[in-house]
Amino acid sequence: MAYYCGQNLSYIREMLMPQSNVRVNDDGSVTISPDLARAYGLTPGATARAEARDNSLVIRRAPSHLNRVYVELTSECNIDCTTCMRNVWGEELGRMSRETFARILEDIGALDDPPEIFFGGFGEPFAHPEALEWIIEATSVASSVELITNGTMLTEPAVDALIGAGVNTIWVSLDGATPESYSDVRLGATLPRVIDNLKTLKRRRIRASTEYPRLGVAFVAMERNIHELPAVIDLGLTLGAERFSVSNLLAHSEEMRAETLYAYEQRRWKSIGYDVDLPRMDAMNPEVARALARVISPARSSAGMPRLNLFPEHNSCPFIEKGSTSIRWDGHVSPCLSLLHTHQYYLENTARTSHAHDFGSVHERSLSAVWSDPAYVDLRERLYDFSFSPCTSCVNCERAEENAEDCLGNEGPACGGCLWAQGFIRCP
Repeated sequence: MAYYCGQNLSYIREMLMPQSNVRVNDDGSVTISPDLARAYGLTPGATARAEARDNSLVIRRAPSHLNRVYVELTSECNIDCTTCMRNVWGEELGRMSRETFARILEDIGALDDPPEIFFGGFGEPFAHPEALEWIIEATSVASSVELITNGTMLTEPAVDALIGAGVNTIWVSLDGATPESYSDVRLGATLPRVIDNLKTLKRRRIRASTEYPRLGVAFVAMERNIHELPAVIDLGLTLGAERFSVSNLLAHSEEMRAETLYAYEQRRWKSIGYDVDLPRMDAMNPEVARALARVISPARSSAGMPRLNLFPEHNSCPFIEKGSTSIRWDGHVSPCLSLLHTHQYYLENTARTSHAHDFGSVHERSLSAVWSDPAYVDLRERLYDFSFSPCTSCVNCERAEENAEDCLGNEGPACGGCLWAQGFIRCP
């Protein structure tokens, strides 16, 4: 039953809603179709921003609308990556308890308009022994379910279970198209094993006569692997991927800082075909220029030209734009993935500490009550307008060394130095 419900909901969202009309009434008021209004939180009493862009009017999602819940089942992982924050991390690793997960599902199920659930955080979801069972449970409550994984544990039984449950999308991290480049980043994993697992996913979907779960590929771009981006996209296309999310490296160490690619910004390009989400990068870096030229070359693939979805024109929090919240493995609710855990990363030559921030635990009050907390509402409003100091481009005072406060009077979390909001780091 969950399988067919998942299929129908995805079809409604992806096929019907984009065709919805907006009608101007005789009195000048505007009527938006109920499905579209509900999907973007445009309900009675809600306030949303509208932006004029050339010949279009863009209405942004209302900040009061909870659309997605990131659930971090564990902060543990079955492999070691050179890019991982655990290499410079002092926090205790942990796993979500059955009690915590049950409370999350109960709270989501009680909402009039249940949000999506995205299983991801700073750990590998399948490193949790109950992951598969809980992901399946979530499909009966959430509007849709997605997850991100390193792909090493996508066995055939797991694939069949995810297909049967109606999971919408599986994102798999691929940072190289050859075994050598892949294992250079993801220590303890082998590319052939991941490819075999994804071939199994493609084969079992065909056997089940379904296109779900859809496959997305997440690629972390850096000096050592940017030249392989076109090959990773080609590899993903052969495995059935429809979406590609490219992120820059979030450098947690001095060594990794030398691998970053975003000294300058990419310009906005437009094309048609499959989707490739790109971060801001240094377009003057020869390796970046060569890789992107190959990505958009009509001759490189028979799959058509990609739609290169680049960063927005203005700084904005992608987690707020998605209407999302994040729940750590211990049940604490944070505004975004970046604030789940205290960690360090680099702004140019400056090491910045991002302190974890939460608005309470699902064990203390319901998710709805946390979402409606006045302090949380205030933060979302400030993030909606992004009224923070430009720490990423300034890096000129001691306030840039942590997210405790900024020169505009914002107290923690001060998000002006967040590389997600600047379009450098991407998450599916």
